[in-house]
Amino acid sequence: MRGLYNFVVKPKGSRYNNTKKIGDKELILNSEIYNHQYVNREAIVISVPKLICTDIKVGDTVVIHHNVFRRWHDQHGEERNSRSYFKEDEYFVALDQIFLYKKNNEWFSLPDYCFVKPLKSNSIYEDKEIPLIGIVKYTNKKIPVQKEDLIGFTPNSEYEFIIDNERLYRVLSKFITIKYEYQGEKEEYNPSWL
Repeated sequence: MRGLYNFVVKPKGSRYNNTKKIGDKELILNSEIYNHQYVNREAIVISVPKLICTDIKVGDTVVIHHNVFRRWHDQHGEERNSRSYFKEDEYFVALDQIFLYKKNNEWFSLPDYCFVKPLKSNSIYEDKEIPLIGIVKYTNKKIPVQKEDLIGFTPNSEYEFIIDNERLYRVLSKFITIKYEYQGEKEEYNPSWL
């Protein structure tokens, strides 16, 4: 089945990423269905829309919005699927709910998005991470920044993702405020809990 404007996807793995393998045991990290941090954001494309042309093809891995696979409770306490739910392990996804896609083991961001690696702070007075600055990891041709550029962005414009066990921020291109001259002396910040 193909939608007119929506992709059809299935979760890569399960709907939730709330377990971690430690040795031969499996540890449950979270048992709440409404916590967005443990919802799986990676999906496999089953079909592409008929009326939208993109570089995303059937079989590609995509990073999507956290509400696609999430379940919730209605006002009567009944557990429900998201509005994206189609049928068992199949979901409709609009193009604006897709942020990255993987083709031939390489990630590509969709227009208007870039993904930024946070930087480690050397100051004992600040947080462990330098706020509002990062190194571009994934970008696209429509954004005037390249991979490995050091950029600044506006407050509250970053949204955290875990991509290939690396913590990255998704930043819309309109929230990029400055491109710095990056000399390579800054250290990336990737906490050990990942």
